[in-house]
Amino acid sequence: MADAIVAEGLVKRYGKVVALDGLDLAVPEATVLALLGPNGAGKTTAVRVFTTLLEPDGGHATVDGLDVVADAKELRSRIGASGQYAAVDEYLTGFENLEMVGRLYHLGTKFSRDRARELLEQFDLVEAGDRPVRGYSGGMRRRLDLAGALVANPPVLFLDEPTTGLDPRARLGLWDVIEELVAGGTTLLLTSQYMDEADRLADSIAVVDRGRVIARGTSDELKDQVGGERIELALDPGASLDDARAALAPLSDGDLQVDHHARRITVPVADGSSALVEALGSLSRRNVTVTDVALRRPSLDDVFLALTGHQADSTGNDSDGNDTDGAGPVGEVERVGGAHRKERAS
Repeated sequence: MADAIVAEGLVKRYGKVVALDGLDLAVPEATVLALLGPNGAGKTTAVRVFTTLLEPDGGHATVDGLDVVADAKELRSRIGASGQYAAVDEYLTGFENLEMVGRLYHLGTKFSRDRARELLEQFDLVEAGDRPVRGYSGGMRRRLDLAGALVANPPVLFLDEPTTGLDPRARLGLWDVIEELVAGGTTLLLTSQYMDEADRLADSIAVVDRGRVIARGTSDELKDQVGGERIELALDPGASLDDARAALAPLSDGDLQVDHHARRITVPVADGSSALVEALGSLSRRNVTVTDVALRRPSLDDVFLALTGHQADSTGNDSDGNDTDGAGPVGEVERVGGAHRKERAS
């Protein structure tokens, strides 16, 4: 199977900031690659290079066999893209937005109109299709923006955090559409901060940090790198976190994670069932009341934390200087046994 997207040693700088630092990627045709990483990791910058919006300062990239710099004009007719923010004209109707995209692709008036109606139906926007977009909700705008990326039936699609701001029902609907596209032969590069999204959609995941790929594999392969199981405990509001930490530390097969805001402790363990029994006994002897407990496999959140020392939804500035906010809950997470400690403010 040929690779639809290839990057070799991509470098992009913004002044003294190195957004991409030798990024290497390969995405086979008709598959989904998820780029997973915090804000500032270089995900959006990589997408902008692939979609010809930025020229790299070093390295080489091709999409659908075309060079992103030398063949930029021809390449634009073969790709679709949806960014973090819906790029729609709020003074036009939904139908007019999609028809305009078709006309810009020189697809002809009849095809553009037929395709616009088809996509409005596919994205459950028929009733709103003849209303100005300024009256749309945020989720409706996101769906219209993705529909616009599909007007020309591109063989390669780039989605930069496509479900940010969508409610759970809208996210699930969008996932169904994405899966249908890939089943039909579309190649997709997806950036996301949602671990469940990468788990559901991606054939392969590339973990990006500081402009480089630091790990690559399927969801299961990445989880196997972390290994073991996790005991998750929620503590009673009156329980002492310090006492709980002291009781659980001898059982841990790695760094404990203490969420002060949610009053939760996650303990990596080698022998899950035996460690769970011992953990509950040790907490009981210290009079630490547990309100909830679970034993689970490592998640992609655990993978990212193990690889980078911070969570995938860390706040900060993205690589091209735009302020972005993390997707996770407000709170404080402390890694016990490691040097990292993260605090987040609302």
